[in-house]
Amino acid sequence: MAASGSILGNSVLRREDPTLITGAGKYFDDLRYDGTLHIHFVRSPLAHAKITGIDLADAETMPGVRKVYTAANIGLADFQGFAMMPEALNRPVLARDTVRFVGDIVAAVVAETKAQAVDAGEAIVVDYDPLPVAATIEAAAAPDAPLLFPEHGSNVCFATALGEDVDALEGADKVGRVKRVSQRLAGVPMEPNGVVMVPNEQAAGSLTAWISHQAPHGAHAAIAPALGLAPEQLRVVCPWVGGGFGPKAAMYVEYLMAGKAALDLQVPVKWTETRSEDMVSLVHGRDYVIDIAMGVKNDGKIVGMQAEVTASAGAYPAIGAILPMLTQLMSTGVYDIPKINFKATTVMTNNTTVGAYRGAGRPEATQMLERVLDAAAAEIGMDPAEIRSRNFFAPFSAPMTTITGANYDSADYDKPLQAALAAAGYAELRAEQQRRRAAGDPKLLGIGVSAYVEITAPVGLHMEYGKVEIHEDGSATMYVGTSVHGQGHETAFSMVASEVLGIPMDKIKLVNSDTDRVPRGSGTLGSRSLQTAGSAVHVASTEVLSKARQLAAHLLEANVDDIVKGDGGLQVAGVPAKAISWGELAMAANDDSKRPEGMEAGLAHELDFDGGDSTFPFGAHVAVVEVDSDTGKVTWVRHVAVDDCGRILNPMLVNGQQHGGIAQGAAQALFEWVQYDEDGNPITGNLMDYAMPSAAEMPSFEVSNTQTDSPRNPLGAKGIGESGTIGSTPAIHNAVCDAVAHLGVKHIDMPCTAQRVWEAINSAR
Repeated sequence: MAASGSILGNSVLRREDPTLITGAGKYFDDLRYDGTLHIHFVRSPLAHAKITGIDLADAETMPGVRKVYTAANIGLADFQGFAMMPEALNRPVLARDTVRFVGDIVAAVVAETKAQAVDAGEAIVVDYDPLPVAATIEAAAAPDAPLLFPEHGSNVCFATALGEDVDALEGADKVGRVKRVSQRLAGVPMEPNGVVMVPNEQAAGSLTAWISHQAPHGAHAAIAPALGLAPEQLRVVCPWVGGGFGPKAAMYVEYLMAGKAALDLQVPVKWTETRSEDMVSLVHGRDYVIDIAMGVKNDGKIVGMQAEVTASAGAYPAIGAILPMLTQLMSTGVYDIPKINFKATTVMTNNTTVGAYRGAGRPEATQMLERVLDAAAAEIGMDPAEIRSRNFFAPFSAPMTTITGANYDSADYDKPLQAALAAAGYAELRAEQQRRRAAGDPKLLGIGVSAYVEITAPVGLHMEYGKVEIHEDGSATMYVGTSVHGQGHETAFSMVASEVLGIPMDKIKLVNSDTDRVPRGSGTLGSRSLQTAGSAVHVASTEVLSKARQLAAHLLEANVDDIVKGDGGLQVAGVPAKAISWGELAMAANDDSKRPEGMEAGLAHELDFDGGDSTFPFGAHVAVVEVDSDTGKVTWVRHVAVDDCGRILNPMLVNGQQHGGIAQGAAQALFEWVQYDEDGNPITGNLMDYAMPSAAEMPSFEVSNTQTDSPRNPLGAKGIGESGTIGSTPAIHNAVCDAVAHLGVKHIDMPCTAQRVWEAINSAR
C-alpha cells in the first residue's frame, strides 16, 4: 500500500513509453555516420572440422571490399569467455585450425555496403576436413566422446559438488525419482545483436562503441584490453536496446572484429546481426540433464534429496559453464530439506555457447525441485499442494543461511501459496478434474503447482553506482550504473528521487549506459536494478536533501530542523513565504559567498551502494491446462501467480515484469527448444522452425503479490524481472503431467508438445 501522500506504491505510467511507441528512440542500427563500412562474418556450416584451406582471392577483389580478415591476419589474442575457464579453452577470434560449432567464424569481410560484404563472404572458399561431433550432453559426456579441445584431455570444463558423504535418502519411506531435461533455449530478443564502432577523430587510436548490450561497463572492461586500448581510449554507449534477457550481457568476438576493423581502416564499422545469425551466434540458455531423487516419510516430510546434473557449455565455455553453482546454491528452494547430495558436471558440446538466460541457474533448481516433489507426492498419495505446505521453511524476517550456503533475507513461503490456491479455486479444480476422469471425458484437466525462491542481485552484484545532482534550472539528473533495455528504470528511479526531494518526475532525468558519463557500474542482469541502483538513487537523494536543508537554513536564517520540503523547493515549516527554490539552492551551492563555511560546492552526491548480499524473492504459481487425450494437444487455460518481490514501488511495473516472465517461462514448458541433428546442424535456426509463442497462445494472467520487505536495502525491494519465468515453467509442466498421470504417465519432458504428450499417453495405454 502506498503511504499517505507518497508517490511510491502507486501505479505511475511509464515515462519511457511515448518515445518507444512513436519510434523516436534510436537503436544502434539507426545510427548513421559518413563513410560507415559493414562487416560480415563467414560462419562454419560444419559443427566440428579441421580447416584445411581458405581461398580469399575472389573475395578480396570484389566491388566495395576494403578488408578481409582470417586468423592469419586478425592479430587479436584468443578470447576467454569466463575467468574461471582454463586458457586452453579460449576461443580464437577467428577460427584458426578447427571449427567447433555451426556458426563458428572463419573469416570477416569489411565492405562499403552490407550486400557487398555478404557477396564477398559467399565468394570465400573454405576447405574442411570433418571431425566426429558431440552435439548433445550425452554424446559429450560419453567415455569415447570426440574431444573439442584434445589438449585439454576431456570435454569436462567445470564440476561442483555438495554433501558428497551424505546418504540423502536414508530413512525415507518412499522415494520420488525423475530424470528431467531443461532443454536448450534461444534468447530471441526483439532486436538482434550488433555494434557500431566509431573512431574518434579528435583522439587517434580511440573508439566509441555503440552496442545493443545490458552491461556497458562490462563490455568496456572486455573490449578495451582485447583491442590493446587504454581504458580512456574506449567509450561504450548502449542506446535504446530492444530486449536482452541475459544473452546481451555476454561478450561477443564480433564486437572485437568490428573494433579491429574500425581501428585499422579509421572509419566507422557496423555489424547488424540477422535473425538466422542470432539463432547460432547469440548465447543460448539452459541445457541441463538432471537425475533427481527425493526421499519422503509417509506423512510427507522430506528426508533428503540427491541430484546429479550434467550441463552443456557449448563449444567455448563462458558463464553458462558455471551456472550449476547457482543451481546448487538454490537446490533447497523454499523447503526445509535436512540432507542434500548434489553433483554437477559441465561438458563442452559442438554447438552455440551457453550463457545466462532469464533466471540463469535458478530456474533449473526450481524445475528439478518442483517436478520431483510431485513425484514424491504421488508415491505417498498426497496432494501436491499439501506436500509443499508441510515442508516450507517457517516464516523469518532476519537472514537465514540454508545448508547449501544461500543467505536468505526474509520470507513467508506459505502465504503466496495459500493465496494462489484460493485465487485459483484449487479445491473446485480438483473436483472438476475428478468429474472429468470419472466421466471418461477426452478433454483432460491438469492442475500444476509450484513454489519457488530465487536469488536477485546474485553473487557479487549487490553493489551499484549512483549519483543525484540538482541543476540551476531546478531540475535533477540521476546517474546510475545499471542499463535500460525495457524495464522502466527511468520511471522507477525518478519516482524514488521525486519522493525524497519533492521534485516532479518530469524534471528528473536519467543518465545511464554510457561509460564516459557514468564512471562505473555492473549493468542490468540478475533482477538487480531497483534494489541496487534504485537504492543508490534513494541514498544519494537523501544526502542531497540533507545538504540542501543545511544550505537553506543558512540562507533563510532558520534552524535546519525547521526546514521542510515545499512547493518547488524548501521552506521553513509553517511559513510558506519563507522559502527557496531548488534552482536558487543549486545556484547558491555553486557560489562561494552563499555557502556556509566548510560546505563543498555543488548540490550533488554520489556513492557505491552496497546491499551486503543478495535478496531472495519468492512466490507460488498455479497453472491449469486441458489436454486432448486423442491428439495430445495442450491448451493453457489459466495461470495464477502470487509473487513476493519485497516492497512494491510501482505495481504497474511489477505486473508488467510478472506478465513477461510468465510468458517466457511458459515458452519453455510448452513451445521452445533449440534442436540439433546428430551432426550438430541446427534444425531450429529461424522463427519458422523455432516455436516462439505469441499472445494468441496464452490466457490472461491472474497476477497478484504478497509483500515481505527485504532488510538489505532502504527500499525494502527485491527483484521481479525473473520471478515469473522461474515460477511458471514448473507449474505449467506439472499441470501437463498431472493431466495424464491417472493414465500411468509419470513424466513428459519439456517442451510438452502435442506429439510428446500423445506418445506418452499411447505408451502408457
